[in-house]
Amino acid sequence: MARLSNKVAVVTGGASGIGLACVRRFAEEGAQVVGLDMGEPRPEVVASLEGLQPAPLFMTLDVRDEARVQAVMEEVVGRFGRIDALVNAAGIASRGSITETTTEEWRRVLDVHLTGSMLTSRHALPTMLAQRSGSIINFGSIFGLQGCDGNAAYNTAKGGISQLTRSMAIDYGYANIRVNGLCPGLIDTPMTQMVKEQKAFHAYFASQHMLCRAGRPDEVANVALFLASDEASFVSGQMIAVDGGFSAGRRFAPPQA
Repeated sequence: MARLSNKVAVVTGGASGIGLACVRRFAEEGAQVVGLDMGEPRPEVVASLEGLQPAPLFMTLDVRDEARVQAVMEEVVGRFGRIDALVNAAGIASRGSITETTTEEWRRVLDVHLTGSMLTSRHALPTMLAQRSGSIINFGSIFGLQGCDGNAAYNTAKGGISQLTRSMAIDYGYANIRVNGLCPGLIDTPMTQMVKEQKAFHAYFASQHMLCRAGRPDEVANVALFLASDEASFVSGQMIAVDGGFSAGRRFAPPQA
């Protein structure tokens, strides 16, 4: 039997990148998936998902809009009766130290990453509490586990995700609701395209991952799948790095040939 048969999964940021990889992977394992994003998925994305059963459903959502978040979660429950997994993958890129980041940009980054994850969780939790079961997967980052230069708003938002994840795991574990986080390293997605275009920097950044390469969205989605499944039934409150060894430490010698 598929690992997510008869389960309903909601994925924010589901129209591209890691979120889309989660939509695809969860659907392949039998889940009814609802992908949420700011806009409709591109036609080629829809075409790439043809044949999956049950077919993923996409809905528009700005995770900063609490009224819309509540309405969407209620619609999902109205259609499918439950929510078994919530993947908070919506995110935006940002660069700059605090003296280079406007207050508007600071709020935008924290609102999308941190407040958005809180709001979607807040409005998915009532049905999970009624079910006495659920899995919430928040997306942090290697830069929520450790900092980097010129990335203050993003680092802070992702650091907050780590504490949000632990707090929720403590608050709702009594109801058999598991809350975990994933901390990707450099993953080749549309959001990191600007990094890939800087070839020398991309090569250096990739070399700091002990596997000496960037990751793929499906490699992250596979770990999210594990956390959403019953195979992770005793895993909660964890921030799991999916980073090719980046967070293990620094390499000073050149990689072996």
